Formats: sequence, structure tokens, C-alpha cells
Amino acid sequence: MRYTARKFDDIAIIPTFILTPLTYLGGVFYNVAQLPSPWKEISYANPILYMVNAFRYGLLDTDINLGVAYAVMLGFVVVFGAICLNLLHRGVGLRT
Repeated sequence: MRYTARKFDDIAIIPTFILTPLTYLGGVFYNVAQLPSPWKEISYANPILYMVNAFRYGLLDTDINLGVAYAVMLGFVVVFGAICLNLLHRGVGLRT
């Protein structure tokens, strides 16, 4: 299934349905250590959590190690960068 944005409003699908929930579940407004057991483990799979805690480390001390936060962010950049390069190489969504 190939999805291409046909209207300008179609571009807002990713920020609306993916980035906004990840931001709210990423510990922006609360400390993840206060969550109950299943949600705490789910939050640690969220890359936004590590970005928020790396930024928060500059202002306050956080519950997540800064080295772990940078390693997770770098890992996500490498994985998603490889996916993007693969899609560009295959020409997905490009018009000729």
C-alpha cells in the first residue's frame, strides 16, 4: 500500500496521529517513575521520552542516565535513517 499526500492537509497525518500521542506519553508533563507498572515499561520504548529527559537533564537531574538517552536517540536515528534511505533508493512516493 502506497500512501501519498494528495492535499496539503494530508501532510499533517503523521504529526497528529503519531507525534502528538508520543509526546503526551513521553513524560513531558509528568515523571515516568510515577506511572504504574505496565505503563512505565511501555513508556521506556518511546523515543520521545529519551529526548525529553536529555533536555531535562540540562535543567534538572533526571531518572534516566544521559548516556543511555543519547544511545537510544542515536539508535533510532540510525534505524529510521536506514529506512528512509531504503525508501529513497527504491523511489517510493517519487513522481517521474
